[in-house]
Amino acid sequence: MLHKVSIAGLTIDKASNTPIIILKTEEDDRAIPIWIGLLEATSIASALQNVKFDRPMTHDLFKNFTDTINTSVSKVEVCDLKDNTFYAKIYFTSEEKSFSMDARPSDAIALALRYEAPIFVDEKVIEKSKIVDDIAEIHDKSEEGKKLAEYLANLSPEDFGKYKV
Repeated sequence: MLHKVSIAGLTIDKASNTPIIILKTEEDDRAIPIWIGLLEATSIASALQNVKFDRPMTHDLFKNFTDTINTSVSKVEVCDLKDNTFYAKIYFTSEEKSFSMDARPSDAIALALRYEAPIFVDEKVIEKSKIVDDIAEIHDKSEEGKKLAEYLANLSPEDFGKYKV
């Protein structure tokens, strides 16, 4: 089952200095944190804040190209989670056909924002992300692992604000 999500915010994992995008299901407010790259976080943040650059960034360039060939993004889906890696699909439509492509969730989300396309997360991803969190807490007994577990346990919704990049 697919769940429509919205972007609850962007934050930085203090332990690894890595950006995290927080997706939240619309029907029951379940949160899905996805660690992403800095460049993708910048692209997502610029789209969220409607920042326009003098020259097109990669996701803007891709949108310009697909607009030129009359193709649009109809939706994106975070469809799987394997070995702590999230997978996504971008669904395209044109006059001739519809098709999907494999993508990183961060790229799929950056494009969805530019097309104002809905973002979905598969139920199995939500369930697997819960299991991964439980396993990480059980197996990582190092001092750094304990600090990360404590940090995550103490996060509040206010910690997931939108940060300017």
